[in-house]
Amino acid sequence: MKRTLAVILAGGEGERLSILSSQRAKPAVPFGGKYRIIDFTLSNCVNSDIDNVVVLTQYNPRSLNDHIGMGRPWDLDRNHGGVRMLQPYIARGRVAEWYRGTADAVLQNLNVVEQAPGDTVLVLAGDHIYKMDYQPFVAAHRRHRADVTIAVRRVPLADATRMGILALDDNDRIVEWQEKPRQPKSDLASMGVYVFSKRALRQWLVESLADFGHDVIPAMIEGGARVYGYRFDGYWQDVGTIQSYWEANLALLSDAPELDLYDREWIVHTRSEERAPAKIGATAQIHRSLISHGCVINGSVVNSVLSPGVVVDVGASVRDSIILFDSVIRTGAVVDRAILDKDVAVGPGAIVGEGTDFDVVNRREPGRLSTGITVVGKRAVIPRGVRIGRNVLVGEGARAADFLSRIVKSGSTVERPKDRPSRAGLRVRGGVSSDGREPTRIEVEPAQPSHDAGGRTSSGGRRVVGEPGD
Repeated sequence: MKRTLAVILAGGEGERLSILSSQRAKPAVPFGGKYRIIDFTLSNCVNSDIDNVVVLTQYNPRSLNDHIGMGRPWDLDRNHGGVRMLQPYIARGRVAEWYRGTADAVLQNLNVVEQAPGDTVLVLAGDHIYKMDYQPFVAAHRRHRADVTIAVRRVPLADATRMGILALDDNDRIVEWQEKPRQPKSDLASMGVYVFSKRALRQWLVESLADFGHDVIPAMIEGGARVYGYRFDGYWQDVGTIQSYWEANLALLSDAPELDLYDREWIVHTRSEERAPAKIGATAQIHRSLISHGCVINGSVVNSVLSPGVVVDVGASVRDSIILFDSVIRTGAVVDRAILDKDVAVGPGAIVGEGTDFDVVNRREPGRLSTGITVVGKRAVIPRGVRIGRNVLVGEGARAADFLSRIVKSGSTVERPKDRPSRAGLRVRGGVSSDGREPTRIEVEPAQPSHDAGGRTSSGGRRVVGEPGD
């Protein structure tokens, strides 16, 4: 495998993860308590004896750069090979622009690929959770004398519409390809994991073909290139939505999870801060959960995943939730079916995730928050006694002044003033509490709702928002 270069595509925005990826690239999103999503691809490389790795970043790369650093946790801090982080750059005679797609990202760094020793190049997605030994994958590519070999697997038909769907002949050569089809012909899908010969990359990477799945692979098949599939039956998950991310985390809690984080033969490496061991107090009750180092638990944690440094106070309850680094759940608070990002503080007696109306979708992000999961952004503060419903989005850095009601109804959004859309054309109604200090609620709705051809209002109903704070 010393003849193989790994190129990890880690520049994706991952917008379907809502606020979890608003300030970090999707591969940098925490997963499984102490890990980041990209740890799994990097660990696959190291465990497959690949020590020459290039990571192509683009969108909000700071968290990713800080996390990977020089690559020491993966034994990739080397003078020859190792890991290198590359960003888009301006070259003389070329118009400055972001990567236009996965293939364009590799094309713009083709000089780095050419200078690497060896004849094969692994092109890997950095935003999937999977365990894969690349050695038999590369061996199959060489055995077929292929131009490109694509890792493929069976997927539920419901997921096939957002993937590359293909057909293989008896020799595993790809004979048909559909990129994100509305009506998939099969359930055999590309994993977004490729091994190319350098010669094929030189031939097929051109400016007019920006994306591997949408452009390059169909052109190669049509042009008679040797395009093969490699069937993979191991664990693989695309955690590209809030629901799939939540499910994949909680699946780790089963008695025999498909993804075994305790497999000593296939260690998932990560950058891990030095913290004290987790502390379980006399009043703690913990059932079927992952508790990371540095946590202090004095309340109840059930069927949940806690990242390092989480605090659950006496009388607090966490159920069916994912709590990221250094968040604090104060006395008497309840967090149910929710995802809390880093440094969130839930005040005493507050409830995050209340009610049975799981089907009331978030009006701001109906395509992302629709399964009953409430998401709280980084460094948000949930005030004492506030009750938050289902499919609610609490923006990053939200403060007490942004909660204009003790009850935040399901499907609502709470956010800082700078994050709110323009109020042009909106009518605001509000009030203050009996002590004259705290706003009780403000409802904002279009002053003159528009209607579609069928006479239905397009206002989307009322939504709770906040007033500008200090």
